[in-house]
Amino acid sequence: MTGTALHAARRERELVALGGGEVVDLLVVGLGVTGTGVALDAASRGLTVAAVDAHDLAFGTSRWSSKLVHGGLRYLASGRIGVAFASMRERRVLLETVAPHLVRPLPMVLPGDGRRALLTGAGLRGAQLLSRAAGTHRDTLPPPRRIRAAEARQLVPALRDTGEGAWLSYDGQLVDDARLVVALARTAAGHGAKILTRCRALNVAADGALVHDTVADAPVRLRARAVVNAAGVWAGGLVDGITLRPSRGSHVVLPAAALGNPAGALTVPIDGSLSRYAFALPQPDGLVHLGITDEPVDGPVPDVPEPTEHEITFLLDVLNAALATPVRRDQVLGAYAGLRPLLDDGRHSGADLSRRHAVLTSPSGVVTVVGGKLTTYRAMAADAVDAAGTARGLSAGPSRTATLALVGAGPVPAGVPPRLAARYGSEAADVAGCGDTDTIAEQVPVSPAELRWGVTHELALDVDDLLDRRTRVGLVPSRRAVAEPAARAALDRS
Repeated sequence: MTGTALHAARRERELVALGGGEVVDLLVVGLGVTGTGVALDAASRGLTVAAVDAHDLAFGTSRWSSKLVHGGLRYLASGRIGVAFASMRERRVLLETVAPHLVRPLPMVLPGDGRRALLTGAGLRGAQLLSRAAGTHRDTLPPPRRIRAAEARQLVPALRDTGEGAWLSYDGQLVDDARLVVALARTAAGHGAKILTRCRALNVAADGALVHDTVADAPVRLRARAVVNAAGVWAGGLVDGITLRPSRGSHVVLPAAALGNPAGALTVPIDGSLSRYAFALPQPDGLVHLGITDEPVDGPVPDVPEPTEHEITFLLDVLNAALATPVRRDQVLGAYAGLRPLLDDGRHSGADLSRRHAVLTSPSGVVTVVGGKLTTYRAMAADAVDAAGTARGLSAGPSRTATLALVGAGPVPAGVPPRLAARYGSEAADVAGCGDTDTIAEQVPVSPAELRWGVTHELALDVDDLLDRRTRVGLVPSRRAVAEPAARAALDRS
């Protein structure tokens, strides 16, 4: 197995080899969760792989999620049982085998009584049956149960006291969605995949692509026996015949203290719908992420989408209906938005578009994978590699990723700082060896050791890579400003 460390020197070396005429079995365009998943799936089957992205690992939609590995209760509520079951199966794989160091059980509190509570209870019990059918162990995710109002407020202290009880269920939560992408990329690299950021695909064909290396400001011709287009919301600009209808999902970043430092997530029904909810999700480092909207997006796709003021106000209004003391607009620390790459079927829009993924092969033989969601990335990747093999005659066995643990998934060493253990798993001691493990400042929960590790092992090439994607300090602009000098210092040591 090749080393898993990704850094600037390795990128340059591998790009020179590819530009010099090396032909790989599979070229992947896009290094979000789907693209890195494709790279790992193919490389672990023994195929030679190169994977490129115009920007960075997890630059697009993959870092703007709710950070849930969820079982799809919403899909069950709307009758999409197949989508819900697929979500539950993939959730089990991530929780129990692939990334147990990055995905943990999260208690979810849904307050209220009456007709909606009865329907919610029926849905949760149905979801429990599907979850067990998907193979999830009872010890992994406890069954749902009805709880008293006092217990609900123990989990979410800011809840309004109505005297009503609540439903308590459990789902999976990522410590960080971008960390999952980085782990996928590094694990793929360990199986020999060439992971190349800052390489914008200019033109894609079945036998490779012309890319622009934005570091060297030079074109590079990449040659491959098959190509998978996993560029997310940008996929339609690379292959003819792919029409997407992006949907914007926005989140608000709040101080956890505004909700009484909750130990569980708060689920709040959205008026007028039996299948839509807002979620207040506790995060590490004293934050809560509140989401999620579902707004159709027309026009050009921006590199970094922005939530609208209307969406921020809407989310706060939904949340405040369940709280004893409303969260004010001036308490918002930040906000972010991601675009879902939904395939336009010509009949639906926004929330009505299917969340199933699609794998499409163009007349020229380029395979495109779109749709789906973060939880089901592994199944999407396996289907895409299968399709590429069929379209281009690649010889490879079946997918292995359902039993393939990602880097960091082993036992956590004793004596390492809890933050490093939570984010890096079995590699925590190695990260600690990179430098000072004390946080940069009381309100900036990242250490110089983590920043240095990002440079030497996670292919961080600039300050944005370090603060916005490797550590996520950038989700709160005031924290980001404090951390910039330390990030520059980590890069200057190269």
